[in-house]
Amino acid sequence: MRMVAMYALGLWFVSAVAMAHAAQTPAPVPAAPAPQPPPMPPGPDPNSQYRLGPDSMPQEGVPKGEIRGPFTLPSSAYPGTQHTYWVYVPAQYDPSVPAALMVYQDGQAFKNENGDIRAQNVMDNLIYRREIPVMIGVFINPGRTPEQPEPSPRDWGDRTTNRPTEYNTLDDKYARVITEELMPALYKEYNISKDPEQHGIGGSSSGAIAAFTVAWERPNHFRKVLSNVGSFVNLRGGHVYPEKVLTTDKKPIRVFLCDGRNDNRGIRNGVYDEKRDWFLQNVRLMKALSQKGYDVNYSWGINGHGQRFGGVIMPDMMRWLWRDGPVSTDATDMVERGFRQPAAKTN
Repeated sequence: MRMVAMYALGLWFVSAVAMAHAAQTPAPVPAAPAPQPPPMPPGPDPNSQYRLGPDSMPQEGVPKGEIRGPFTLPSSAYPGTQHTYWVYVPAQYDPSVPAALMVYQDGQAFKNENGDIRAQNVMDNLIYRREIPVMIGVFINPGRTPEQPEPSPRDWGDRTTNRPTEYNTLDDKYARVITEELMPALYKEYNISKDPEQHGIGGSSSGAIAAFTVAWERPNHFRKVLSNVGSFVNLRGGHVYPEKVLTTDKKPIRVFLCDGRNDNRGIRNGVYDEKRDWFLQNVRLMKALSQKGYDVNYSWGINGHGQRFGGVIMPDMMRWLWRDGPVSTDATDMVERGFRQPAAKTN
């Protein structure tokens, strides 16, 4: 009996120690569930409905402009960085006649021959048909240090370049890059009109808010803004632009906004943040510009974030922004009624 009792006592002791140890050992924490993407409406991919039209493609018989570069522009606005840019020179450019100017942020994406915009083709076709003026186009990339990689169609540089700081911050530093660093370099090489009405600027996503900020900060340099899926959200305070528009004296700028109902909608892990809703904030900005009496146009697609929809309507955006070019109504003016031919080459 004594042996049985001692054995039972031993079992009790081992069990008590195990229970005490378990009580002191924290229970394993279950792994956090992976972030869930916001739900999408039923149906096909929203971007699948958008395909480039003939105005965005090279056309037989249409004179092709030349893309020169890349060129490197050191920056004093952002010390230690540099900007890569390319220059589109239309076949009709005549150095004796001042040309208009269009500057595109994220230049590598806007000039990509296989991309969703192909801006050089749009300019070739519209210039040839006199639907926009003869203009120099500039494709400029966000700033980077010499050691950082150049943005590419796969990686626009948000994690590897100065893009977030330059494009999303509401100050005039990036406007200085364009007006005080880029423009003087262009004026040295090309006969570009000094009239700000002949200067346009555009971009997509963060490049779009950057374009708007340049015109907002420097309306005496740029008066036309092309904005595709603009990041007017709280990345670095961009959601306040509607209030700034309403409380600031009206500026002499013209704006075309486009976005999609399936752009980033501010839903993360089931929580909605209206300050991070791209579509809402684009609509808010459109309403503020309209209320203030700005010359504003807009188009809302079904697209997600990207350039698919913007690329399709790019020709129409350009026609509208540049609609006030000089026009002859003389029925006998066969130059005005004819296609624009390449300028005579000079030695």
